[in-house]
Amino acid sequence: MQKLDGQLITVLGGGGFLGRYVVQRLLARGARVRVAEREPRKAVFLKPLGGLGQTQFAAADVRDPASVARVVAGSDAVINLVGAFDDMYAVQADGAGHVAAAAKAASVGTLVHVSAIGADSEAPSAYGRSKGDGELAVRKAFPSAAILRPSILFGREDHFINRFAGLIRFLPAIPVIAPKTKLQPVYVGDVADAVVAALDADAAGKTFELGGPQVLTMIELQRWIAEATGRQPLFVELPDMVSAALATGLGWAPGAPITKDQWLMLQRDNVVADKAAGLARLGITPASLASVADGWLVQYRRNGRFAQTA
Repeated sequence: MQKLDGQLITVLGGGGFLGRYVVQRLLARGARVRVAEREPRKAVFLKPLGGLGQTQFAAADVRDPASVARVVAGSDAVINLVGAFDDMYAVQADGAGHVAAAAKAASVGTLVHVSAIGADSEAPSAYGRSKGDGELAVRKAFPSAAILRPSILFGREDHFINRFAGLIRFLPAIPVIAPKTKLQPVYVGDVADAVVAALDADAAGKTFELGGPQVLTMIELQRWIAEATGRQPLFVELPDMVSAALATGLGWAPGAPITKDQWLMLQRDNVVADKAAGLARLGITPASLASVADGWLVQYRRNGRFAQTA
C-alpha cells in the first residue's frame, strides 16, 4: 500500500457515485484531497470524512480548460472521474483531454483516468466513441496516465441495480431490453480501491478493465434482483426490433425507459476482455453482488429486514 500522507490529490468528479468512495479512501490514507466539481456545494457532504483542513472544495468544469488548470495546480496527483450522458463528447472526449493537458502543464506526477468498458472510437454508441476518443486524448497529452475501464458499477447509491429493483417492486410484469447482453457488474468500492492502487508507479501507462466475479446476461441479472428482494414478476424478453423501435421513437423524451444511444450500448457485451489486466493485477479481489447488495436491497422487500427470502 503506497504512502499518501500529505500528498495533494485533486479528484475531478469527487462528489459523484464513484467519487465519494475514492475520496473516502484517499482521506483514510492521509492524503489531502481537493474535490473539484461544477457545483462544489453538492460535494460538501464529504467534509466530515477527513480531518481538519484535509479536504478542499473547488469549482471546475472539464469543458473549461482554464478552470481545470486552476484546480490541478500544485497537485501531486490528479484523478479524473467525470462522465456524462449529456454533452458526452465535450465532457468525456474534449474534457478528458483538457484534464490531461492541464496535469502535464502543471508537472503533476500521476494521472488516473476512469473510462469505461466499451470505450472505442469506432463504437456504435456516442457514449462509447466519446470514451474512446477521451482515452486517445489522455494518452496523447499524458502518456504515463493509468486508464481504468470499469463495467457497470453497483453499490448502495447506484442508478442501475436500484432502478431495476424499484421497477420489480412496483410492476407485475417487467419488459427486458437486450435480455441476452452480458454484463460483469463490479462493486463501486472495489473500483475505488483500484483507482487508489493505480496511483502507484507500476500502473503508469497501463490500461485496466475492471469487472466483478460474475458474468450475467441482462435477464439473469434482473431475475437475481427479483429473487434477492423476494419478488416474482413476469419477465418479458423484448425482441431487438421492438426495443429498437421503443428507443428510437421515445428515447428522446424525458423519463424515457431507454435512449437510442443506450440501446446501441447494449448491442455489445459489457465484460472484461480476454487477457486484459484487471482487478487482480491491482491486488484486489472483487466482491460479488450477493456479498454486498443485501445490505441495501432489503429496502425493496415487502417487509424489509423482517422479510423471509429463499
